[in-house]
Amino acid sequence: MGLNVTQKLIESHLVEGEMTPGTEIGLRVDQTLTQDATGTVVMLELEAMELDRVRTEVSVQYVDHNLLQSDFRNADDHLFLHSACQRFGLWFSRPGNGISHAVHMQRFGRPGATMAGSDSHTCAAGALGMLAIGVGGLEVAMAMAGEPLHVTMPEVWGVHLVGDLPDWVSAKDVILEMLRRHDVKGGRGRVIEYYGPGLDHLRTMDRHVIANMGAELGATTTVFPADAEVRRFLSSEGREDAWVELVADGDATYDIDEEIDLSSLEPLIAKPSSPGNVVAVREVEGEPIYQVVVGSSANPGLRDFATVAEIVKGRETPAGVSFDVNPTSRQTLENLMADGHALALIEAGARLHQAGCLGCIGMGQAPATGRNSLRTMPRNFPGRSGTKEDRVWLCSPETAAASALTGTITDPRRLGSERGIDAPHVEPPANQIIDTDMLEPPPESGEGVELVKGPNIESLPEFEPLPERIEGPVLLKVGDNISTDEIMPAGQRVLPFRSNIPKMAEFVFDAVDESFPKRALEVRDAGGHVVLGGENYGQGSSREHAAIAPRFLGLRAVIAKNFARIHWQNLVNFGILPLEFAFPADYDRVDQGDVLVLDDLHSTLKDSSRMLSVENTTKGERYDLTHHLSPRQVDVIMAGGLIPVFKKALGVKARQNG
Repeated sequence: MGLNVTQKLIESHLVEGEMTPGTEIGLRVDQTLTQDATGTVVMLELEAMELDRVRTEVSVQYVDHNLLQSDFRNADDHLFLHSACQRFGLWFSRPGNGISHAVHMQRFGRPGATMAGSDSHTCAAGALGMLAIGVGGLEVAMAMAGEPLHVTMPEVWGVHLVGDLPDWVSAKDVILEMLRRHDVKGGRGRVIEYYGPGLDHLRTMDRHVIANMGAELGATTTVFPADAEVRRFLSSEGREDAWVELVADGDATYDIDEEIDLSSLEPLIAKPSSPGNVVAVREVEGEPIYQVVVGSSANPGLRDFATVAEIVKGRETPAGVSFDVNPTSRQTLENLMADGHALALIEAGARLHQAGCLGCIGMGQAPATGRNSLRTMPRNFPGRSGTKEDRVWLCSPETAAASALTGTITDPRRLGSERGIDAPHVEPPANQIIDTDMLEPPPESGEGVELVKGPNIESLPEFEPLPERIEGPVLLKVGDNISTDEIMPAGQRVLPFRSNIPKMAEFVFDAVDESFPKRALEVRDAGGHVVLGGENYGQGSSREHAAIAPRFLGLRAVIAKNFARIHWQNLVNFGILPLEFAFPADYDRVDQGDVLVLDDLHSTLKDSSRMLSVENTTKGERYDLTHHLSPRQVDVIMAGGLIPVFKKALGVKARQNG
């Protein structure tokens, strides 16, 4: 039987385990991607691991999230990251060069490669025919050290595309349709692979839009074939030599089958405050808007900006609308300037910002309280924008531009009949400006390079091994779909402390319960505490701060109905037990403040035949628990995390070689 693209990618990089869905496998990693919101800790982890040089084909550190330099902290971290790249052997993408996912597509991605990235939207590179997986920073650090990336072998979900997109409908509407059908949990444990004749009508950067937001479905990653269109894209970037054909065999099959007729789609929009809250734009027309923001890792292509420019060209947005444009790379901005589209945007009233993530991560461009903000971004979790009481909607560039012109949410199909605007059809230029000036290669050796640490940079705290017994209160009980933005907020108030875990810990669960950090510290030395979660606990960003900072505050276990993939692994990596109720209804029997006891942990975790249970001493009840930890992960948990395991292995190797 033939193989699909996902299976080919996994088979060619498999170094541990077998390709049986649900079992743990180890993959050789060719490339890594880190960005400054997560990469600062990765570099501290490389230091803690005492690594000399990275051992991947290519590793790139981007500065794209924390660009605002309102004080010394971000600027100091930029210097630290630059010195770490020289010390450990990474490429350095300077501040202002652009969003990691867009730049990596343009300059480094290649069909057939694997990539581990400390950003959940690393999956965007699947548009090139890569197996690109977002993971926690510590796993990226391990991959840089030459270690395999361990993941659960996924099912492969084949989505057969037929037809062609109608006017005013674009790639964003394809992924919003997937979210409308399956919500934010539908992709868990799966790789989504798109194939079929509909691909002939999707450019590579259109595929990027779809692959990027596979993260919002909870998927392990998204994969497209590397076909003639990918070859065209790489050729336009001056990198045709990186292309190899990678397509599914004619008799390939999939674990799950689905079809989307592109010609049947209409403009869609995700309402506040979840990417899965999707409706047709026509159903919410007329809602007044305060802000439109164009540009992010979700819609980073030249086509996305040029489409908006064509719609607003020669027109002006209303005075009450803040029209914000974030170029996604310096190269894209230069091309927009060269072809006149940047001027059209500015003349229409656009506020042109530097190339970077910015408003997507709450780093500026925060909307007014309670006012509607339409964004071509991937996420609209509560408060992520930087405004606690925000109302963020996710939509296509076409819907964003139409709404910017009218001042209300507008189905872009109305522009033809009501304003005489033809649907734009922007083709990528055959010859474009290529800019590599702000990408700095690593020196041949990092010997003698000192890490530049400003006063806000603290070494990682060390955590003790798992005790035999955990006894502590349920310090917080939360509901379904709690995101890492709610566990560990982003934004300009918090992210500048990303290299200072004790300070960052002051903001843990700030969006849910501002008293949590203080209460956690009060019980930390008495045995710590437990957090209770519902479905899909820890969805969203890959930031491992959502595990490290709670662990610093004494979190020893999270008991939930189930977990989002990346956060579940991050908990393991820092010695926090991720446990699930064997009977989900038991979640309702436990209250915040109840004292729980987990006993005889070492032998129970080591013996897969023994049932794990927790005693609620407050209510005099006991509940059965399950976990999905592999024997390797049990060892990591018991050691207190992945770093001590790695350092112990290094010591053994050193003694053997000595």
